[in-house]
Formats: sequence, C-alpha cells, structure tokens
Amino acid sequence: MTDQTPDSPPRPQYGEYATPEEQRARIRQPDATTLAASAGPAVQLEPTPPAVVPGRASAPAATAERRPRPYDRIITFALLAYGLVNVVTSIPALVDYGAYTDTVFRLLGVDVELSDPAAGRPWGIAAAIILAVGWAITAALSLWSLRRGRLTWWIPLVGGIVFTFACGSLMLVPLMSDPAVWDVLVGSVR
Repeated sequence: MTDQTPDSPPRPQYGEYATPEEQRARIRQPDATTLAASAGPAVQLEPTPPAVVPGRASAPAATAERRPRPYDRIITFALLAYGLVNVVTSIPALVDYGAYTDTVFRLLGVDVELSDPAAGRPWGIAAAIILAVGWAITAALSLWSLRRGRLTWWIPLVGGIVFTFACGSLMLVPLMSDPAVWDVLVGSVR
C-alpha cells in the first residue's frame, strides 16, 4: 500500500524534484536507508563527508588557496617601501624644475639652458602630485588584495612602472616645447 492520495503527484523515485546539489550528493553516496536495510539493524552508518563537485574547489581547498603567502607579503611591502622612498626623494627634485633640467642636461652631455625655466614649475608640481597619488593608489590596492589573500607582489611593480612613466612624461612636456632645447638637440644630430 502506498501513502499517496489520488490528487498528489507521484512520489519521486529517481530524484526528479531534487536540487542539483542533492542529486550530485545522491550519485556519490548511496541511499542510507537502503544500506541500513541490507546490512541489518546492528550496523551504524558513519556520516559521510560532503560531496565534491568536479571542477569546483571544496570549501577547505578554497580557504587553503587564499591563505596569505609570507613571501608575497614580504615582496609587496618591500616594493611599497622602495616606492615610498622613491616618491619622497623625488618630490623636491620635481618641484625645483630648473635644477631637474640642469641634472638632465648634464647627464645627456648637452650644454643648454631653458628659455623660460619658470614655465616648467607647474609641470614639475603636477608630476610630483601624480607620483604621490599614484603611490597611494598602489598601496591601497596592494593592501586590499593582501587582505583578500590574493597574489599581490605584481601590483606595486606595475603601479611603479605606470606612475613613473606618467611622471616622466609630464616632466618632458616643457623640455620638448622649449625652442632652445630643440636647437641644441637638432644641432647635435647634424
């Protein structure tokens, strides 16, 4: 005799109404009532571990995957510290644009002076601000990524490259727009 009424839907036998998780669990673990009935009344069933879905990491594996890596933290903080020292020592040089260009020209071996050294000061200040804000953004992203347990050492490296390039580009604008510099550079090429 069955416990169904004529109005009720048929009782599922093969997991038709089960959720996908329940179906996967049943496929991997046989029905406990069937095992108990076939083994007899003296058998105690042990709880089975949760089923592992292929292609997905189980909860303990995902947690182990996101554990902080000590070498990653060390490299990340070392790169951030190096970047901070670079920013702090670069800001005075960037703000004093006349001294900056004298150093650049001396390194290039070019004997030239800017037509208007004061015109480069706003560009130097903008470059210093970009460098400082870039370091702050890089540090914030690195700390956010470290808290999430992700691999982070590349963030300060990429941030340093991007913001140093942006700062260098800003510092070149007044140099490339100065006619005295162009005369010397074009004259040295001939």
